[in-house]
Amino acid sequence: MTKKLTRSNQDVMVSGVLGGLGEHLNVDPTLLRLVYVLLAIFTSGFPFILFYIIAAIIIPKSDVY
Repeated sequence: MTKKLTRSNQDVMVSGVLGGLGEHLNVDPTLLRLVYVLLAIFTSGFPFILFYIIAAIIIPKSDVY
C-alpha cells in the first residue's frame, strides 16, 4: 500500500505542508522547516513562498487526527 502525501493535522506550524512532507518522507519536520527557511533566505524567498502557497492549496488535509 502506498502512502499518500497529505498536510499534517498534528505537526502544524502554518498549514501543515512541511509536517505532512516530513511524515511522508520519514524525516523530522523540524529539519525540513530549517532547510526550507534557509533556502528561502538565500534564494530571495519568492519561489519558496509561492511553492508553499500552491502546496497548501493542492495537498489535501490528512483524515487522521
